[in-house]
Amino acid sequence: MSRIAKIKRKTSETYIRIRINLDGEGSYNIDTGIRFFDHMLESFSKHSFFDLDIKSVGDIEIDDHHTIEDTGMVLGEAFLKALGDKKGIKRMAHAIVPMDDSLSTVAIDISGRTYNLIDISFNSYKIGDMSSESVPHFFESFTSTAKININSKVTGSNDHHKVESLFKSFSKALKEATRVEHNQIPSTKGII
Repeated sequence: MSRIAKIKRKTSETYIRIRINLDGEGSYNIDTGIRFFDHMLESFSKHSFFDLDIKSVGDIEIDDHHTIEDTGMVLGEAFLKALGDKKGIKRMAHAIVPMDDSLSTVAIDISGRTYNLIDISFNSYKIGDMSSESVPHFFESFTSTAKININSKVTGSNDHHKVESLFKSFSKALKEATRVEHNQIPSTKGII
């Protein structure tokens, strides 16, 4: 079973092209025009072992909102397509990842239902060249098209560390939840 997908999206604000391989080695080629966001997506790829090829061109001369939002949406759509019928996946998983002063806990349910709950606060408006308010928005955008439930809690004092530990715990939990461990649909409904 090949769990690979390619998705493109073009609007008047962005052009996004994503290829994902859920059974990869964590190799990546990522260019969104927002270096801190690239760093987080690279970390996501490396720790999930998902191969990612992402090219995002957006109106970052205005701000980073549309680029991050649309990248999250297209990544979620590619993830959902790559999962296929979800037969055999573990479905639910969690991860706890520290990074110096910060600690992130992420629980995931690949449920077919969309819900994102994130408990994180920031000390500043920007982390590198990325607006801190775009961090939770990325996860909202991803869950809306991936059709998954994410519940996250982040503590700490350094904004960079908090966001990086969040992306790492997200990647670890998502990798575990997508692990194929049987040959059934893990739901009493028969679909997810």
